[in-house]
Amino acid sequence: MGPPPPHADLIWELEGRLGTAFEESVNHAVNSVTWLVVGMNYYYATLHFVVTLGVLVWLYRRHPGRYAATRLVLFVTTGFALVGFYLFPLAPPRLMHGQNFIDTVLVHQTWGSMASGDLKNVSNQYAAMPSMHIGWSLWCGLTLFALATVPWARVLGLLYPVLTLVVIVATANHFWLDAVGGVLCLAVGYGVAHAWYGRRPSALPRHLPDVGTRRPEPAAPERVPLQKQV
Repeated sequence: MGPPPPHADLIWELEGRLGTAFEESVNHAVNSVTWLVVGMNYYYATLHFVVTLGVLVWLYRRHPGRYAATRLVLFVTTGFALVGFYLFPLAPPRLMHGQNFIDTVLVHQTWGSMASGDLKNVSNQYAAMPSMHIGWSLWCGLTLFALATVPWARVLGLLYPVLTLVVIVATANHFWLDAVGGVLCLAVGYGVAHAWYGRRPSALPRHLPDVGTRRPEPAAPERVPLQKQV
């Protein structure tokens, strides 16, 4: 797979100048607690898809009037992320050369790694910026916080992207600046949805208009042919 592109070194150097290059310390600290890092490995591999699909299904069933607009946010966010992957290929910390990051999936032999086995031949190893783990988890969190009616669901919505940020850093899959990129993509998604629908998705009616209850339009007056008029 050749050497990682230089962008990883640029991000690491920038974080060093900002005094926020803490990823390696977090990575080593979490890796020393086996049960914790194994749990984070499976978190990283599964919840990214499971929770996002679950929120989409919940939206479709419980908030059909807001489903299309909120789904548009997710689609636009992902689309902009794909552009970012193409324009700014970035190796994750675990693939950096000359650093001491630990690939926790390989070390603890948990499944879900995109950098090992057959998956490394079909996945983009340099798609770290922006982080869609953050973009999608924040989309889930904001959606639950805005639309859920029970307090515990709203609290989980807020905690989910925070925990995801800890996981992506601890497992050496992302720099924290990748998370900033994910947030910016999500902001674009919300901007497009707001422009398209004229309001934020959560402000739309909960239910779609009932076609059966619409008042029928008055019929046009019948035109009488001239030969029948008296």
